[in-house]
Amino acid sequence: MEQLFPHFIVLSFIFLYILFQSPPTVGFLREAHSPSPIRLKTSQPKDNGLRFNGGGSFKVALFADLHFGEDAWTDWGPQQDVNSIKVMSTVLDLETPADFVIYLGDVITANNIPIANASLYWDQALSPTRARGIPWASVFGNHDDAPFEWPMEWFSVPGIPPLHCPATNSSYSAEEYCSFRGTQRIELMKNEIEHNNLSFSKTGPKDLWPGVSNYVLQVASSSDPESRILTMYFLDSGGGSYPEVISSAQAEWFQHKSQEINPDSSVPEIIFWHIPSRAYKNVAPWFAIHKPCVGSINKEKVAAQEAEFGIMNLLVKRPSVKAIFVGHNHGLDWCCPYNKLWLCFARHTGYGGYGNWPRGARILEITEQPFSIKSWIRMEDGGKHSEVLLSS
Repeated sequence: MEQLFPHFIVLSFIFLYILFQSPPTVGFLREAHSPSPIRLKTSQPKDNGLRFNGGGSFKVALFADLHFGEDAWTDWGPQQDVNSIKVMSTVLDLETPADFVIYLGDVITANNIPIANASLYWDQALSPTRARGIPWASVFGNHDDAPFEWPMEWFSVPGIPPLHCPATNSSYSAEEYCSFRGTQRIELMKNEIEHNNLSFSKTGPKDLWPGVSNYVLQVASSSDPESRILTMYFLDSGGGSYPEVISSAQAEWFQHKSQEINPDSSVPEIIFWHIPSRAYKNVAPWFAIHKPCVGSINKEKVAAQEAEFGIMNLLVKRPSVKAIFVGHNHGLDWCCPYNKLWLCFARHTGYGGYGNWPRGARILEITEQPFSIKSWIRMEDGGKHSEVLLSS
């Protein structure tokens, strides 16, 4: 008995480590539960806004195409989420201090999530950023609110896996939780905003729905909170529950909003959405990536939006717009000039989704005086490459 006691202690510590390190298990083949949302108290409330740090810089990490919740009923799916967390954690630890994180769409694979708990996976995807006390914002991709797709193998022997319904909370009834309805864009965004003080995401104007993630954030000077040094626009490029497009209404909203807050185009602007516009096809390099384009992988054709309704014309004509950043294509990570601005892909960050290329994240470093935007790719193995000056 005395010899077994130390082994019991070791096993107890191992059990507790696994318990607190494991991701939420929701969906099929697991007894699932729905924990109450974590409400965090932070040292930087939203009301304080965003500012350049004391060194006069503002560093942003872009996490694109994480695809949390993919194949949740298998052993493979949850392991990919664990791997994705490791990628984000590595990037944030190597790029310290990171001042801001942008989740650039396809945070989850909603068409693989069979019950109305997509926000649990969304919350899991935010966890590396939140744990480090870094503020963030998010935009939607085409997989974030897609209808559930029934796997064909469920209709063969041994059949549809048993569904273990999670415990209900105030938001959903047991019947809703056990249904095959994914969480919608507006529900995902409201849940993120309400439960996270560090989130700068917004639901956007209602007259732009079904697009939700349409909003603007301004970054103030390190020395003067009233002096705006950078403006960031976020647009919902659709997909999933509606066509992959930035509408004419969104373009008009951008035109009015940019004239309102930056009428003389004196403040530099950068733009974020998920699905590349058709302009990306015009500048896409053939085969290898040659100057003036900068990047490391060019392994597929640009999968562009279904139509163009004016947003690119507006952006090209504004001298203050310096660059556009998108995700969506997992096998592309280049930046190419287009007229007087840059069109950039992020790097596939998540282990969910297609492609076996090494994961990483695009980093932006904006300096205040003199103003400049520099970017590079930080890889999951710690490597750094494809540095490019986007504005000076």
